[in-house]
Amino acid sequence: MTSDVTASHGTLGHVEEDPAEARDRMLLGVKLGIVSEVMLFGALFAAYFVVRSESPDWPPGGELERPELLLPGLNTLLLVSSSVTMQLAIWATRASDRARMMRWLYSTIVLGGIFLLIQMYEFATNGFGLADGVFGSTFYTLTGFHGAHVLVGLLLIAIVTNRARRGYVSADRETALESVSYYWHFVDVVWLFLFSTLYVL
Repeated sequence: MTSDVTASHGTLGHVEEDPAEARDRMLLGVKLGIVSEVMLFGALFAAYFVVRSESPDWPPGGELERPELLLPGLNTLLLVSSSVTMQLAIWATRASDRARMMRWLYSTIVLGGIFLLIQMYEFATNGFGLADGVFGSTFYTLTGFHGAHVLVGLLLIAIVTNRARRGYVSADRETALESVSYYWHFVDVVWLFLFSTLYVL
């Protein structure tokens, strides 16, 4: 009787967890977290379009000009490229190619870091600030909030990269890497909407 209980509950009475089920639960949690972020960004976009729809011209009053497309266009290319390198890191991990996995992870960090540097330069040279009317406040709220998400994503990628460097990420232990990749792809998609909304439309 005791042996049966031990076998079904593992050592010390703990229930042994199926690794596949644990992985699925973790990824589901990440996806639900991303859904909540989608709702948050959706609310910000909705507020932006409401404000814009009530203004006869945009930016209001004609006192401000929207930033040029060169830097945000370059940033779009960088962030899309970083999403590609992140996915290549996933594929390299599944192929048990550690060298390529590390190379693509480092590339993702570099591309994301350059994105943030360019965004900070753009903020410093835009010619308008957060307090410069409704356009300035909505512009910096959306881009600043997204930039914070990029920074968080880079920190998560750096943590996973360090774990990969120490040999803790492999073809059968890639859940953390895959979870971070979901978040990073989400950040990339949000930027595409931001670029289209703030700079193009």
